Amino acid sequence: MTAAAVSAGLATDPYGFAATHLSPAARAALERLERTLHQEVRPLLAQAWDTGTMPDAILDALVPLDLMHPAGVDPAEAGSSMFAGFRNYVLARTDVSVATLYNAQSGLFRTAVRLGGSPAQAARLDPRIAAFTLRGVFALTEPDHGSDIAGGMATRATRDGDAWTLTGAKRWIGGAAAADVLAVFARDEADGQVKAFLVPRTAPGVTLTPMTGKIALRPMQNADILLDRVRVTEADRLQGVNGWRDVARMLGAMRSDVAWIATGLQAGALDAALRYVAEREQFGRPIAGFQLVQEKLARMLGNLTASLGMVAQLSARQDAGTWDDAASALAKMQTSLLARETVALGREVLGGNGILLENHVARFFADAEAVYSYEGTHEINALVVGRALTGASAFV
Repeated sequence: MTAAAVSAGLATDPYGFAATHLSPAARAALERLERTLHQEVRPLLAQAWDTGTMPDAILDALVPLDLMHPAGVDPAEAGSSMFAGFRNYVLARTDVSVATLYNAQSGLFRTAVRLGGSPAQAARLDPRIAAFTLRGVFALTEPDHGSDIAGGMATRATRDGDAWTLTGAKRWIGGAAAADVLAVFARDEADGQVKAFLVPRTAPGVTLTPMTGKIALRPMQNADILLDRVRVTEADRLQGVNGWRDVARMLGAMRSDVAWIATGLQAGALDAALRYVAEREQFGRPIAGFQLVQEKLARMLGNLTASLGMVAQLSARQDAGTWDDAASALAKMQTSLLARETVALGREVLGGNGILLENHVARFFADAEAVYSYEGTHEINALVVGRALTGASAFV
């Protein structure tokens, strides 16, 4: 493993992406994160998965690291897509639920406020979001509307003077039960345009129901949210969201986060597979020396490296302001597709032991299915790319 890989917390980094794109200070911050994950978080994961719970100790370990403003890292780099990407990579290398939990705050909710709020709202709330003293979630998806949410959003907002009334339902909202506020997207009855509101979780008319029975992202606590004539003030409306175009701008900016997570989970699966083959013996010797095992491991590394190259270049373009939604969609589509193959190869390397939590690959194997579909399904992202390629929209 290269020195750059160690300092960035990467499984392997044969092309040196970390050294190319991150300063020594940023790599040191990620190394601190990796040590914390290894010492304090990884030991909790098997039980968290088995019980379908998210231990408070996980965020308790991560928040003091101040990962949105790490000590010693230039503020411009700390706020870059590149650093956020490698941060998600290292988190997802440990566990996708852990990465999703952190990114719900650092990516989804923070982006909603920074891009969707007025300058005054963003300036007032962003320091609290970065410090986790104000926790929030991104409540967009609905029970009957996921891929078609742009045109099908059923949650309604009605204005009455300086107040709004929200009625509707949201689904799959990760971390809602522990949030202070919910960034709720609703369609304005007056003009038909999508607006966004910061709704206190404990507001009258808000009902949260935990979702159960998941086979992926088990520690991540997702919720159904019912909004029954919930009252919020105009001051609690995110002033920069006045139509779907504004929401799409947020989603495009955040899609790279998911592509980095899809890449990180591949690194986690490769890590686990490498540990296993070094210890597992069959026919009198470690299976690490078997040709067919090495072929699978090489393919895993190939998929991981291709994904890492794609997301690093996407973040570089995003930081330079030269990216577009099709580029983000392509990265999310391809990295999550490769992730499915990578985790399947890892599971094969472990044989029957690959479905046991104690060997870690099983978590990544299941989570790859969730990442393949969340924040834009494979098909929706393919249509975004196809539209850019052909100039013709295939959306219905």
